[in-house]
Amino acid sequence: MSTDAVARFATYVQALGRGPGRSRPLNRAEAADALALMLEEGAVDPHQAGAFLMLLRYRGENGEELAGLVDAARAAVGAAPPPGRAVDLDWPSYGAGRTREAPWFLLSAVALAGAGMRIAMHGSNEFSAGFSVAEGLEALGRPVASGRVSALAHLDATGFAYLPLAHLSPGLDRLLGLRRLFGLRSPVNTLVRLMDPFDAAAGIDGVFHPPYIDSHIAAAQRLDRPRLLVLKGGGGEAERNPAKPLAARLHRRGSEPVEIKLPALIDRLDGEAKPLGLDGFVAVWRGAAAPAGATQAIVGTMALALIAAGRAEPGDADARAREIWANRSI
Repeated sequence: MSTDAVARFATYVQALGRGPGRSRPLNRAEAADALALMLEEGAVDPHQAGAFLMLLRYRGENGEELAGLVDAARAAVGAAPPPGRAVDLDWPSYGAGRTREAPWFLLSAVALAGAGMRIAMHGSNEFSAGFSVAEGLEALGRPVASGRVSALAHLDATGFAYLPLAHLSPGLDRLLGLRRLFGLRSPVNTLVRLMDPFDAAAGIDGVFHPPYIDSHIAAAQRLDRPRLLVLKGGGGEAERNPAKPLAARLHRRGSEPVEIKLPALIDRLDGEAKPLGLDGFVAVWRGAAAPAGATQAIVGTMALALIAAGRAEPGDADARAREIWANRSI
């Protein structure tokens, strides 16, 4: 372990943790350097890393700090636009919902990809209830990418790719996994949602709590993201609850953020519905009868993705999504 790196990192912990009236947020360059050191094997003492992440969580990350953390994460994963193979929508999946059964948003993304959108999903569902995106894809007979090269091949073949964080960046995956020790989410949960590893034309992010919407938008502005739609979604995923009205925030480069309001799609979710499991998940994709809540969650989430990508206006998005779902190739 480098003495110089440990001392350098200690200055960032000190800045955050000096106490009332003395602590301060990090600037963008400091935040980027701090995460870069954490991702450099052996550079930072694990006690320092834990203190840093929990101090940031306790204080609450601001847009400048998040932008710096994302800068370092993007450098670590080699984020870049694929030459001549543009990605339409970045779709992070890092939710950890305790009551989640099925990733209905996955069927939304696959259906949209079949209709011509190029969607790059990345994530980790290690702390989620129910089954994961990777398990859902396997049940559908679709591959999981092992790295950037295979993700691009999957995009070219089907318009959709899912790249687990463990394959994208083992270092970030390790930091995300510290939740087991903390018993709490850390700022890593936020920065991985924002890193946009393929420089997509647009993105859609789900958050756990509404206050995080503001920090995501503030970071997107500093990162000069072209478009980003942020919403409070089930389990922190970018998935619409069809039984509730939705208020999302849309960032567009060069414009002030706008609020997107969409109505509930059904009166209530069927609380008596039995878990469908993987077989039921596949059956819904193939056109079997499904609980109204599942179908409307899929269609409603597709509408959000269309808005995020600039493919539909809020007033037309639900109808366009229903049309795509009804005409999907199975």
